[in-house]
Amino acid sequence: MDSRPAPVTPDILADVRRGNEAVARELVEMLYPLVISIVRRHLPRCEAEEDLCQEIFLKMFTRLPQYKSHHPFEHWVSKIALHTCYDRLRRQKSRKVMSFAELDTEESAFVHLTETEEPLEGSPGLARDILEKLFTVLKPNEQMVISLLDLEEHSVKEVCSILGWGASRIRVTAMRARRKLGAALETLEKTSPIHPNS
Repeated sequence: MDSRPAPVTPDILADVRRGNEAVARELVEMLYPLVISIVRRHLPRCEAEEDLCQEIFLKMFTRLPQYKSHHPFEHWVSKIALHTCYDRLRRQKSRKVMSFAELDTEESAFVHLTETEEPLEGSPGLARDILEKLFTVLKPNEQMVISLLDLEEHSVKEVCSILGWGASRIRVTAMRARRKLGAALETLEKTSPIHPNS
């Protein structure tokens, strides 16, 4: 059985534009799973996900007259959600380094997997947690590009469409971000209390 939500139809949008509050609430319920998934993937530090969702839906209703039906409505809302997260990210300052002390015991052990080559239970979740902490050394635009390209596995062309940037800007930003992440991970390994050279 297909569990995907029904697509937003022109009739639904027409009712919302006419001020039908019941249909507007239905529209929010239809789009909530999409919006919350984007927010959770791109949530800036110390931000409440529900507050960010409310802001996205407010923007959606405010900008509804600007929507053109060239693309699915869900795609249009996704772009609003991504840009809202990006705007919040820009308000936060990136850090030049990350301290090994910020990792918990399991995360510290995971950092050494490449040296020991031993599997660690819960590795995908730990990798994600560490990556989120490492992301703090990136600029907001770098965080967004790496999330879209490497975590969500969008193509460069798709990221261009989502962010409205040129392909060369996407590629250069991704290259710089990956170098920073590599350097940050290397610093963590070198500063580890159990690193052989420490």
